[in-house]
Amino acid sequence: MARVNFRLPDIGEGIAEAEIVGWHIKVGDMVEEDQPVADMMTDKATVEMAAPVTGRVIEIAGAVGDQIPIGSTLVVFETEAELGGETASALGDGPEAADATPPADMAVTPAPSIPVRPEPAEGRAASASPEPRASTALGTNGSEAAASHGAPARKPLASPAVRQRAKDLGVDLADIKPAVGDRIRHADLDAFLRYQGGTQTASAPARAPITSTDDTIEEIKVTGLRRRIAENMAEAKRRIPHFAYVEECDVTAVEALRQAMNAARGERPKLTMLPFLIRAMIKAAADFPMVNARYDDEANIVSRYGAVHLGMATQTDAGLSVPVIRDAQRFDVWGLAAEIVRLADATRRGKAKREELSGSTITLTSLGALGGIVSTPVINRPEVAIVGVNRIVERPVVVEGRIEVRKCMNLSSSFDHRVVDGMDAAKFIQAVRRLIEVPALLFAD
Repeated sequence: MARVNFRLPDIGEGIAEAEIVGWHIKVGDMVEEDQPVADMMTDKATVEMAAPVTGRVIEIAGAVGDQIPIGSTLVVFETEAELGGETASALGDGPEAADATPPADMAVTPAPSIPVRPEPAEGRAASASPEPRASTALGTNGSEAAASHGAPARKPLASPAVRQRAKDLGVDLADIKPAVGDRIRHADLDAFLRYQGGTQTASAPARAPITSTDDTIEEIKVTGLRRRIAENMAEAKRRIPHFAYVEECDVTAVEALRQAMNAARGERPKLTMLPFLIRAMIKAAADFPMVNARYDDEANIVSRYGAVHLGMATQTDAGLSVPVIRDAQRFDVWGLAAEIVRLADATRRGKAKREELSGSTITLTSLGALGGIVSTPVINRPEVAIVGVNRIVERPVVVEGRIEVRKCMNLSSSFDHRVVDGMDAAKFIQAVRRLIEVPALLFAD
């Protein structure tokens, strides 16, 4: 009989701690070597931790949302000769626990890949995350240990909204087979309910009766990517004096060009407005290098970049991420369109590489058709500028003394006023506007 301490390894340079964003095991479970046990999130990535041995889980470090210091015990396993065919002497005999760390080539996936929605303790199903306690010794609850023999199935993939809806309906997501891929969506849940006649399953958790006034309160613990977003946004607003500037653009000409290019695109990706805007930002930044920069306010150093590493705000099921188009100036509009599709898809599927999620020098954000009239985007610290795209609308415009119906769009931008003066910010956005309004300039050397 041996106890093995699985300690949280150093999973990134300068990382002091990591957050538990998901458990694949609970106390009493039997696990196999290399079986996933936990998902740990750092600032830039979610790392899947695998069991270093075959054995039984007798202690865990904490609940979802807890921060675990590097080097501290994450899981304690109990091993013996009969379990998994391992010999106890291989890991250390006696009551003292041997230390185990994972191999250096552990799997790493970008942060958006693990949408986690913690559940309240009451009514939690047997497959849910472990109880929120620092550790539980094996044998304190005989029925709990007896019910957990065998390796648990992996938690079905679904967005927090789908998980909550399934929970409200008393539906076990493990009973649903996705129609496309391995992620369960609302349509899959609807199909399951139609097949079941819309009835709740017998395992539906007990809930307070719903009254006509509906005074129920749902408490949701902020964890994982949502927690990182909250911290980053609060830090950006606390430390950066934002200066907002909004400019209207006439996009009639560039929209006509875009439609003409799409009509002859062949096998190339469909062009949206974004590649043209990125191209305009790149050309304008050459004359206004102070906006294509990062500010280390602790060292009091502004780094201006010759290359444009453009951050592209992307919404995922887990929250907002900013993948980066590296050296965006080397792409034409077709190349930018392809790179936008590739990065957005990789980020939403959790397949983006770590280096593709950091190092941007200026960010473009767009709400698409929901873009509204004006927005005040928050700067992606330590950058000093962000440009937001609002929706395109048709409105009457006076052109050379006559009224015409034109397609117009606002650019809503924010700048770090410590680094970028108001005049420079306005001139930069006006330069972007001119390039958009006269799109031939986008292709001129």
